[in-house]
Amino acid sequence: MLATIHPGPIGGAVTVPPSKSLAHRAVLAAGLAKGLSRIYNMDPSQDIAATLAAVRAFGARVRLTEHYVDVEGPGGFATILAPVDCGESGSTLRFLVPVLSLTGQQVEFTGRGRLFQRPMEVYRNIFAGQGLLFAQSDNGLTIRGRLAPGDYRVRGDVSSQFISGLLFALPLLHRESRLEIVPPFESRSYVQLTLDVLADFGIRVHWDAERENTLVIPGGQRYHNRSYTVEGDYSQAAFLAVLGAAVGGVTVNGLRPGSAQGDAAILDILARCGGKFRRDGDAVTFEKSGLSGVEIDLADCPDLGPILMVLGTLCQGQTTIRNAGRLRLKESDRIAAMEEELKKFGAKIQSDENTVTIQGGPLVMPGLLAGHNDHRVVMALAVAALAGGYTARISGAQAVAKSWPGFFAALQQLGAGIEVEKE
Repeated sequence: MLATIHPGPIGGAVTVPPSKSLAHRAVLAAGLAKGLSRIYNMDPSQDIAATLAAVRAFGARVRLTEHYVDVEGPGGFATILAPVDCGESGSTLRFLVPVLSLTGQQVEFTGRGRLFQRPMEVYRNIFAGQGLLFAQSDNGLTIRGRLAPGDYRVRGDVSSQFISGLLFALPLLHRESRLEIVPPFESRSYVQLTLDVLADFGIRVHWDAERENTLVIPGGQRYHNRSYTVEGDYSQAAFLAVLGAAVGGVTVNGLRPGSAQGDAAILDILARCGGKFRRDGDAVTFEKSGLSGVEIDLADCPDLGPILMVLGTLCQGQTTIRNAGRLRLKESDRIAAMEEELKKFGAKIQSDENTVTIQGGPLVMPGLLAGHNDHRVVMALAVAALAGGYTARISGAQAVAKSWPGFFAALQQLGAGIEVEKE
């Protein structure tokens, strides 16, 4: 899909979609519970659809309505009759591998894009250490064998999705397990989101009082069904926040104060850059602001990477983004993709393996932009065009459906002109 973005007088209010991170977790917990859970404020993005399909695969019943999703868990595992299709969702795959090992069945996972090129060594090593099958190719993954309770050690500087996957599975084992997270412990906020959802669905996990960065997971537990409301997504709000700081007059609704989402850091980052905004309950209004470059640590909020690179182009002086290396292992190499596309705007941006440096300065009208099959790249480039007041064409724009199918409609609501056509 080719999207053409036309600048216009920007202003108004938009409600952000629900947090994809929390929705994944709530759907899986509901699928593991016995009985009916009703989850409110759900958005049927492609990633969430993958997790809904996955819980169906192990026996949950799912019913989607306009206002909520019902997930009726079986309280156990049905026979898995077909490969589990994870789409391009790393969360779906990494959360489900430990969980579906508990079936004792041979389970095949399929997917698309770069899904099976993304790192899986954490699980490969765990499965090998317990004598379990873990066979991965570029097109899929096959596991067989039930994880055992005991002591686990996981590096804290790889994806927190491995930690979360183990946290979903280990409480269902027959005795206690311990999970040590080896420093540096990055993406801690995502682990906290998992702990919060586990607690909401009746699972007890606590930090060891004597061993730092070690979680104690009692065995023999059961998930409990409940009603759950997914809060708004700060990672998606970040695109509108940066646009608002550039042009002014943008209000973002649905942002819970005091959220545990690591991506809520966008507000602090904007404030340090000189961004002006005001909060009224769950609504935040952004004013046009003079922005200056700062140093940004991406360790706990990697999903903000693409839009923060756009922010750097809008700031006076230098913006340095550190601990960005994991961006290279997402749906695209997000550092390389954003560097390539922002240079089409005339941006002064350079990178090494783990750091991105941007010198603020005037931008120019870009040529054809590529979305790199990455939803966050597409959204960031659309904001760059609108912030600069340029018409821009983005190929591969359908990637936004992965997390925010209504993104372009939201931009239209704010006053942008959007034309969409087949490529």
